[in-house]
Amino acid sequence: MENPQSLLLCEKTALKINALQKTLEIAILFLFVFVLVYRLLSLRDHGFVWLLAFACESWFAFNWVLILITQWTPVEYKTNPHNLLQHVSELPPVDMFVTTADAKLEPPIITVNTVLSLLAVDYPTHKLACYVSDDGCSPLTLYTLIEASKFAKLWVPFCKKYHVQVRAPFRYFSNNPILSSYNLSGFHQEWTKMKDEYEKLCKKIEDAVRNLAPLDFSRDYVDFARIDSRNHPTIIKVIWDAKERISNGLPHLVYVTREKRPNHSHHYKAGAMNALTRVSGVMTNAPFMLNVDCDMYANNPKIVLHAMCLLLGFKHEKEGAFVQFPQMFYDTLEDDPFGSNVVEAVKKIWPGLAGIQGPIYAGTGCFHRRKVIYGLSLTDNEGNLTSERLNKECFGNSPELIRSATQILLEENIDQLDDLSCAVEIAYQVAGSEYEDDTLWGKKVGWVYGSVSEDVLTGMKIHARGWKSILCTPEPPGFLGTGPSTTHVMLIQRKRWITGLLEILFSKNCPIFATLYAKLEFRQCLAYLRILIWGLLSVPDLCYALLPAYCIITNSHFLPKVEEPTLIIFAALFLIKHLYTLHSYLDSGRSIRAWWNQLTVGPWSKITTLTASLFGLVTVVFKLLGISEVTFEVTQKEQNSSSSDQEATYDANAGRFTFDGTTIFVPATALLFLQFTALVTAALGLEPPALGVNGAGIGEMMCSVWVVLCFWPFVKGLFGKGKYGIPMVTIVKSAVLAFALHAFLP
Repeated sequence: MENPQSLLLCEKTALKINALQKTLEIAILFLFVFVLVYRLLSLRDHGFVWLLAFACESWFAFNWVLILITQWTPVEYKTNPHNLLQHVSELPPVDMFVTTADAKLEPPIITVNTVLSLLAVDYPTHKLACYVSDDGCSPLTLYTLIEASKFAKLWVPFCKKYHVQVRAPFRYFSNNPILSSYNLSGFHQEWTKMKDEYEKLCKKIEDAVRNLAPLDFSRDYVDFARIDSRNHPTIIKVIWDAKERISNGLPHLVYVTREKRPNHSHHYKAGAMNALTRVSGVMTNAPFMLNVDCDMYANNPKIVLHAMCLLLGFKHEKEGAFVQFPQMFYDTLEDDPFGSNVVEAVKKIWPGLAGIQGPIYAGTGCFHRRKVIYGLSLTDNEGNLTSERLNKECFGNSPELIRSATQILLEENIDQLDDLSCAVEIAYQVAGSEYEDDTLWGKKVGWVYGSVSEDVLTGMKIHARGWKSILCTPEPPGFLGTGPSTTHVMLIQRKRWITGLLEILFSKNCPIFATLYAKLEFRQCLAYLRILIWGLLSVPDLCYALLPAYCIITNSHFLPKVEEPTLIIFAALFLIKHLYTLHSYLDSGRSIRAWWNQLTVGPWSKITTLTASLFGLVTVVFKLLGISEVTFEVTQKEQNSSSSDQEATYDANAGRFTFDGTTIFVPATALLFLQFTALVTAALGLEPPALGVNGAGIGEMMCSVWVVLCFWPFVKGLFGKGKYGIPMVTIVKSAVLAFALHAFLP
């Protein structure tokens, strides 16, 4: 008799924490406590500097507590896709959403490769539909998708015939393909043909981008004639309709650009996702939905099967409102010079969240239950999902959409259209700019509005209704995308994230309210707070970085003197905390250089807090004061090379910190000037007389040197040339700011 355990779709396993890791974490916590107690006991004998140091260190200690609480019960999930058909008689349909917003910043060849990788996944193709949202309303995007659909007719069968593992063509042809066990001569012949066809596709797209092959606006692209990307009607094109309903054909492929009008807020990506949800609802209405960004291709052909194991493998649906794949990147530069690698997050942060109420929704690489996106709560059941709730106020004035939502929420049989073109007229209606007026879309239905980090907000609202989420970490990784390739892209991306997170924190959507008045678990609330307060770190980090320079220039101190034994506590905290992170990096197979890059340029580094975090905080403060509104900034994506261009030339400057004349670099440069001023003052003995024995000592000197090291890319920028040097205008502004701060010192 077969072991029932071997037929499980998925298994949830608690992970053991390394003994050394746990020991170091506890030691750091106790050292924080000792430091704070010492500050409190000696607060009367010191002035404002001591109080400021205590406030900053209290924040750092609080942040450390949040880290421990959210990482100490890690779990992992193992999936068994080969058992799926033994559990379900028929695999459920899945609608796949790909979002792009700007054909210039997000080159169409990137979107094409993502779409092709999704069309070729190992899943019955008559159960799949791919919807591409073009929020930039670009005829170029439509053209590339039409051409890609022609190539897909060759690519998808080739991938499935030879069990190709990487199904994004640009990645497949850039690596040496794994030889198939099939007839080698036949394989090589087909491989060569497929490569030639992909080269032709790349050439067509490249010619269209360069306007060497002008589009004919009198035919398929007539809707785009004299179009304004911020003021245009809905455009929906069924590029491929899988009418045959055969399991080895091509999935549906639909192009969608929703209506935009100047007098209507379009709510950025959240609005685009809601439009896709409604359009797909009246066309295919799959009970499950996958959403990916245009640059996140499917790296594992069995991703849908892995997700279905988790969504269908638990006794209670509440265990899995959505399945999140970690966001990972391909072709990252050696030693990760921008501190963007997610190895540490995948190893610690994600499993820790999975052990509470589940991972946070990351905005891409996520499978959703449609009924959860429709606002279903765990307290809802068939009895109270009456026509009073399934009405126009909830879903809008489309009877067809209300009927499709009813089928999903009440788990009725879903209508399957024989011809998608029959639903295009209805889809135009639900994608209109006025459709959401006086409805619950963006509030209790769909992706939630109110933040440019719509993903975190939407996931939190789902958790607040009592649902859990699931982490999926298959091997190879489910999705891979492009990481930031320049300093500007990295800082803009982080500033947007931080801005959106702070919008959530300073609103009625704050997770504290969701814990008090809804069903968000306390530890999950702390996990959200840990992320949401990211931008607030800029304040204590800036103040603490200023303290060494301030104390040296004024000949005061914020650390114990060398002869005081308590200085050992501060030194031990500094050393153990950094040895802890170093051990974690080395244990993950990373280099010391990668650890240093993460320390200086990573998301929690001083460079990030004094650039992206500080400006994100200012942006939100301006919004709260009614001075300005927050805008969604699309970041530049790296263009994929065609296979003929894959012999990449070595770039000695790859990963170097670059600068421009924007004000985002001014605060950090000014801080650096202050540190230089303090160190020169100490070296020349120009400090004013100390009050008693409370003058600056070796501790303040070493801290000032450490701050300079943390901003080493800026030090190099002062002597760099071109884009690798800090512009003179930034240097002048920073010098004026540093001089003004110095002038205010007593």
